[in-house]
Amino acid sequence: MGFFETASILLTLAALFSYVNCRFIRLPTTIGVMLMSLGVSLVIILLGRVGHPFREHAATLMAGIDFNQTLLHGMLAFLLFAGSLHLELADLGKEWDAIGVLSLAGTAISTLLVGGAIWWIFGRLGLGVPLIWCMLFGALISPTDPIAVLGIMRKVGAPKPLETQMSGESLFNDGVGVVIFLAVLDVIAAGHAPSWGSMLLMLSQQVIGGIVVGLASGILIYRLLLSVDNYQVEVLLTLALAAGGYTVAEALHVSAPIAVVVAGLFIGNRGRAFAMSRTTEEHLDTFWELLDEVLNVVLFLLIGLEVLVMPYEKGFVLASLSAVGVVLLARWVSVAGCVTVMRSWRRFERGAVTVLTWGGLRGGLSVAMALSLPQSHYRELIVVITYSVVVFSVFIQGLSSSRVIRVATRTSR
Repeated sequence: MGFFETASILLTLAALFSYVNCRFIRLPTTIGVMLMSLGVSLVIILLGRVGHPFREHAATLMAGIDFNQTLLHGMLAFLLFAGSLHLELADLGKEWDAIGVLSLAGTAISTLLVGGAIWWIFGRLGLGVPLIWCMLFGALISPTDPIAVLGIMRKVGAPKPLETQMSGESLFNDGVGVVIFLAVLDVIAAGHAPSWGSMLLMLSQQVIGGIVVGLASGILIYRLLLSVDNYQVEVLLTLALAAGGYTVAEALHVSAPIAVVVAGLFIGNRGRAFAMSRTTEEHLDTFWELLDEVLNVVLFLLIGLEVLVMPYEKGFVLASLSAVGVVLLARWVSVAGCVTVMRSWRRFERGAVTVLTWGGLRGGLSVAMALSLPQSHYRELIVVITYSVVVFSVFIQGLSSSRVIRVATRTSR
């Protein structure tokens, strides 16, 4: 099946599920679409068990979609740019220390806790997964997903400082998570751990390089925006910035997500203030909000349909349930530890640990990294438990975040 036929099927399903959700179910659009796609997938799997060939056709369709390539080297550039376009630099500046500590120390602590705990639990379950593969799972599941977090945080009504901390962390901790993920992969491939110096060099290259590329591309497009007053051209320039900046960063082997986030912040703040007319600003916001919504719906549709090609064994059920609990507990410990240390020099909103823990959603990025793992005896298990954590995170945490935030900020006073 060709690209156009596959895209047509996905867009048709996304539109149909969005309509049904809007008319009858009335959940947040992305969650409602994912719920329906997951339900349809389970029905197809049951039909396959009674000999219906439809599952084979559906599985063939999904097997032809490279989720890792589609998200990490396609959709992510536009989703991150759209998310960062509406963040205020002044707000991020007030919370820079919290965002930095949570992104760096929080992600590293969570990786170690998840990896160690999962290794111990898998040993008790008789699965015998090596510690290094458990650490790999910890690295890919510890960063919070900016797409899922930004989509939820816009609607839950969290206090502004907490919303900024959560959104900023989710946008910037990808670089840290990717560095740890790649370092652990190198250990598996080479059989020995990289030096601290090489890890710090890799982190510096990813983060600082991403910032430089993002600023350079943002400044270039900003100067072009200053010289023209035509909203069609200006919107097209921002589209080129998201796609081109991401591609250049990947070619230079620096953090493409950080590059496009920095570019989006620059255009969304300085570009909006000095290089756009009111008409351009309105059209720009409308375009990127629509593109963000469409891509989010398609992404969560894909996450729901991925269950069609998920490997399954009975022993994976307990492993998945254990992974959900371990990831949540590790998130709480890492957040609580970072917040406790930072309270010595700064103030946090009441209920900050609860809100930051429960609002730290995992999403398509973790699934994409899991699916990018090399073939191994342990790959299937890691893919399944990653998918289970993401489904729990989106459904249970995503749907209850608003209530948890209200309760935490009210009862903690």
